[in-house]
Amino acid sequence: MTAQLNSKTITYEQLAKVIDHSLLKPEMTEAEVVAGCELAKKYGVASVCVKPADVPLSARILKGSGVAVGTVVGFPHGSSTTAVKVCEAQDAIANGAEELDMVLNIGALRSGKYDYVREDIRGVVAVAKPKGVLVKVILENAYLTDEQKVKACQLAEEAGADFVKTSTGYAPSGATLEDVKLMRRSVGPHVQVKCAGGVRTLQALLDMIDAGVTRSGATATAAILDDFKQRHP
Repeated sequence: MTAQLNSKTITYEQLAKVIDHSLLKPEMTEAEVVAGCELAKKYGVASVCVKPADVPLSARILKGSGVAVGTVVGFPHGSSTTAVKVCEAQDAIANGAEELDMVLNIGALRSGKYDYVREDIRGVVAVAKPKGVLVKVILENAYLTDEQKVKACQLAEEAGADFVKTSTGYAPSGATLEDVKLMRRSVGPHVQVKCAGGVRTLQALLDMIDAGVTRSGATATAAILDDFKQRHP
């Protein structure tokens, strides 16, 4: 279990380690990925989250930096078969990924196929956990009712996931405080909550932390952390 942070007492180092710097835009060039990894090193964030094809490059750049390499599985729709998700996870880990953000099968969840959803997640967890690789399960809350969000959290916990996550950042809406609070209530203390999508300011991130997140996807990493430094010189 990770101790809950408090926006009133959080340090720069703690805040930086909440951020997963997102480098997932489909049009990103290799040079932009390199620049993003260098920015992540400069600011000392928790991780970068890159596209699967960018994992080997990112792993070389970030080796020994203290910034983890994360990537996505079944992204962004969650509709790959379990076998494909497992293969993606294995390939990513072999290439140097230390964290996996996987999208659950949204249609299966909405269809009430709960055993399928649980086992889909469990398949990825089974290849990640023995390697010490974290698994974050993306619910994509924009498409779910509150009841479905709660059920998804429970299934992810039952499958052994380390985190539940609000969104990909590529749906009609992203993270909300209400969703984060609901998700935090829906899992045990050993499962963490990650937000993503629309968290672009320091205050927005601090509000999410107080609602229960311990990780947040961000593209505005530099602006957020520079703002914190200005407020706490």
